[in-house]
Amino acid sequence: MNSHGHSSGLLRPPSLRRAAAAGTALLLAAVPALASAPAAADEDGGDTLTIATSQQVDSFNPFTAQLAVTTNVLRHVYDSLITVSPKTNEPAPSLAESWESSEDGLTWTFHLRDGVTFSDGEPLTADDVVWTFTTMMENEAAAVANGNYVSGFESVTAEDDRTVVVELDQPQATMASLNVPVVPRHVWEPILEEEGDAFAEYGNEEFPTVGSGPFVLTGHDRGRSITLEANPDHWRGAPGFDRIVLRYYSEKDAAVEALRSGEVSFVYELTQAQAEALRTTEDIHVNVAEGKRFQAFTVNPGAVTQDGEEFGDGHPALADRTLRQAIAMAVDNEEIVDKAHGGQAVAAGGYIPPRYEDFHWEPEGGGALPDFDPEAANTMLDEAGYERGGDGVRVSPDGDRLELRMHVHQDRPANVNAGLVLVERLADIGIEVRNLTVDPGVLSDALFAGEYDLIFTGWTVNPDPDYVLSIHTCGALPTEPGTMQGDAYFCDEEYDELYEAQLAEYDREARAEIIHRLQEVLHREAVVNVLAYPNIMEAYRTDHIASIQYEPAEGGNIWGQDGYWAWWSAEPASAEAGAAASGPSTGAWIGVGTVVLVLVAGGGFLLLRRRATREDRE
Repeated sequence: MNSHGHSSGLLRPPSLRRAAAAGTALLLAAVPALASAPAAADEDGGDTLTIATSQQVDSFNPFTAQLAVTTNVLRHVYDSLITVSPKTNEPAPSLAESWESSEDGLTWTFHLRDGVTFSDGEPLTADDVVWTFTTMMENEAAAVANGNYVSGFESVTAEDDRTVVVELDQPQATMASLNVPVVPRHVWEPILEEEGDAFAEYGNEEFPTVGSGPFVLTGHDRGRSITLEANPDHWRGAPGFDRIVLRYYSEKDAAVEALRSGEVSFVYELTQAQAEALRTTEDIHVNVAEGKRFQAFTVNPGAVTQDGEEFGDGHPALADRTLRQAIAMAVDNEEIVDKAHGGQAVAAGGYIPPRYEDFHWEPEGGGALPDFDPEAANTMLDEAGYERGGDGVRVSPDGDRLELRMHVHQDRPANVNAGLVLVERLADIGIEVRNLTVDPGVLSDALFAGEYDLIFTGWTVNPDPDYVLSIHTCGALPTEPGTMQGDAYFCDEEYDELYEAQLAEYDREARAEIIHRLQEVLHREAVVNVLAYPNIMEAYRTDHIASIQYEPAEGGNIWGQDGYWAWWSAEPASAEAGAAASGPSTGAWIGVGTVVLVLVAGGGFLLLRRRATREDRE
């Protein structure tokens, strides 16, 4: 599962985008020496970048899509008001080239850049932004993917074609993080009217799609491929590759072999063994970055709707916090890192990965539960009346044998290995686990039906963690069985109050303290149990890709960026592109808003940081 960036067309001529200059290592990630082989091309001509993937699409509807593969695709199809700088991970201009707020923080004004058009040639105006946000505010189905961003909106209006004004009920800290897809009203308004109550199921597979992003979604063959074509008129400039194809591989080893043979250009979510084997392979570069995703398992405390309707068949004893805490204390996260991730991860404590230093929290003292203490866990269960039977398995005070089902993604080797560890460790405290290693679709069905006891999950965390925090509020419970937005049937009054408090806090340090307390509640209640923050391990062919932008530029990742920098900036390793392979795309920085390029003596570039406006908050 998952969680969550503009001036006129000055950059459209490709010649203005491609620069070869000294000092550009400051902008683009270093790339190994280039081979002479060209990037992949198909029978239609042009350079094609092929990505190996395994996750199936949930929906291409930007209002409802949540899975990582689709949110990554849609980020390239639809621009947003604000993006994330690939240099600093701070908010940066996108459709909005600047913004400011009133002194009380309740009125936000966004100034759109001139000359932006949708891929069908129609201009993008403030009316499209207003319609997108208003639809999310008024239509529950349209708020599934990004509804947390508009939860405090009172109104959204267009002052003119280039100015959008948002009035808030109360201060909202995510206003400088509106990385929400903006759709063309002239396309989506008829769809919404036609689909009506079925809008939540609308898949947006009428190709080619119409968006303002650097690529156009042109095809989807389920289980085989997803195709994106470059938008040559994108306001940042045309992408370096003419086409991106995501090709499906059911086994990661098969995807790695496809990378070796040159059938694909890029593979992500490598295992430690795969990454090590590829390091010595000619024409392949392995990138290891600090993780922005967490691996976890959630406990079913009793599936319930917002109206209190109980459903599913979770083990009744899991409603007891003492049992849930004992389960968490029985698992050694360091062992998970070693045995499940081959050391390529960080043992988890809080909910937010350490990549986001301000918001990361680790349990320590003050009544926090110990990370790993099976002896204390056994004592807790003894004192709570969970007696061991003759077979060593405990029985609850109500007479229910502690035999739990655990659903694990079979397509994620780290989850499979972690599941084996959990079986052993929970046996140490008298809990028998039935390990169900299943297809992701089976796992999702069990989650939405509430028919599980323990279930593996994981989310990518954005620089602003509001979304992954919002999915544990009481409002994220399903309105009816099968409609939940998160991955845990969690509802806690204290958590909800803290969530609202962090959302209303503009001071970053004060907000971080509240977010730490939110993670402390999750840790204490032990419904959501984070195991590890896996390193990002990915690899690409240097004889296909000459250069590519990491996010952040120093030590960052390629797949799963908060912007579309990687695939938009990627240059094919063809003879024609070779001369510019060591230099950046000028368009990668014009309009970003966090840096300015200044030509200095010797022909190099000097990076000078600046603010888009005084209200451009970090």
